[in-house]
Amino acid sequence: ARSPRGVEFDAFARVTRKMSGAARNGATGFPQLAAALHENRRLWSVLAAGVADSDNALPPLLRARILYLSQFTQTETTRILAGGGDAAALIDINTAIMQGLRTGNAAA
Repeated sequence: ARSPRGVEFDAFARVTRKMSGAARNGATGFPQLAAALHENRRLWSVLAAGVADSDNALPPLLRARILYLSQFTQTETTRILAGGGDAAALIDINTAIMQGLRTGNAAA
């Protein structure tokens, strides 16, 4: 049986690996990047819905930060898909979240 943190870590690791691999391929990897960005957007939407639930036990400040990151992810994904940048910031955010999940520090 895996812990909820382990499941979250695996989800972030999978989508971050996909974004990183596609981003390394430049323009030829754009279809794969678009698919990975869509998957990342869904992951962040699920997280946002979870922290928006009134029964969520996370501290209010952490919940607000997760909501902010979800909104940023949505906006940045739209910008990237429109040709306005790369996925570096999204990869960095996901990597930081994974580090926090791995160390057990949910606020990281």
